[in-house]
Amino acid sequence: MVLLHEGLSAISDNYDGYIVDLWGVMHDGVRAFPEAIDCVSRLKRAGKQIAILSNAPRRAEVVIARNRDLGIAPDLADVVMSSGEDAWLHLSGRPDDWYRRLGRRCYHLGPDRDNGMREGLDYDFVTDLEHADFILNTGTLSFDHTLADYVGLLERGVALKLPMICANPDLVVIRGGAMEFCAGTTAEHYRRLGGELRSHGKPHADIYERCFAMMGVTDRRRIAGIGDSLRTDIAGAQTVGIDGIFIADGIHGDELDVDTQGRPDPEKLAALLDSASARPVAVLPRLYW
Repeated sequence: MVLLHEGLSAISDNYDGYIVDLWGVMHDGVRAFPEAIDCVSRLKRAGKQIAILSNAPRRAEVVIARNRDLGIAPDLADVVMSSGEDAWLHLSGRPDDWYRRLGRRCYHLGPDRDNGMREGLDYDFVTDLEHADFILNTGTLSFDHTLADYVGLLERGVALKLPMICANPDLVVIRGGAMEFCAGTTAEHYRRLGGELRSHGKPHADIYERCFAMMGVTDRRRIAGIGDSLRTDIAGAQTVGIDGIFIADGIHGDELDVDTQGRPDPEKLAALLDSASARPVAVLPRLYW
């Protein structure tokens, strides 16, 4: 049975390190959550190692700058890693045969705010799929777009046999209370159409291994991953053998019918966890201390 706790203090001594999600846990894309900042600050003062791990399709330095704008201080975490950083490092270093096989002409599917992903890379960025060797997918061109806006482009990419790199496996995100779909939605549709896909970020093990190496906590039994997505945060924690702590009042908040404090309906929580392939060891309403 998964225990529902009012705050992290009930189990905080079980761990020496925490891998903490950003969106839905520390902020909602518009404002930071003061109670989450307070909770992580208490962990830091207790000597815990803190890694912020985000499926943001941007470089880690951009994530740090955005956090600062939202009121999340750079020194709150010992490590900041993003799916965009992991994708950029693979594009830059070509560390495996899959990347070494890529051509040099890249079609970037994403908004202008993600153009930092191109900087420092030795690729030619083209504007037509027909001139590309592969697709870098960082997200949608507009907040109000839906999958239907991209089906034609995705079908053309598959017909051209273009590999796709997805720099954000998230399907959806909640920005200021409104649901938006992410690069993971178009990437999964591309895969279903028969396209070749390589994704970076949670729940994939590689990005956790980067965090472990940077954190310096060697005993995985003493590390917990905190997040609001069963599909990415909790599944990723399970994949790499660490405990997952689930935040109820995030992307699953509506289906859990959370109250004003983020507490989920017990029956709906039980049903959701029973249907999930990965299970957390504990549930918190929000990242409260």
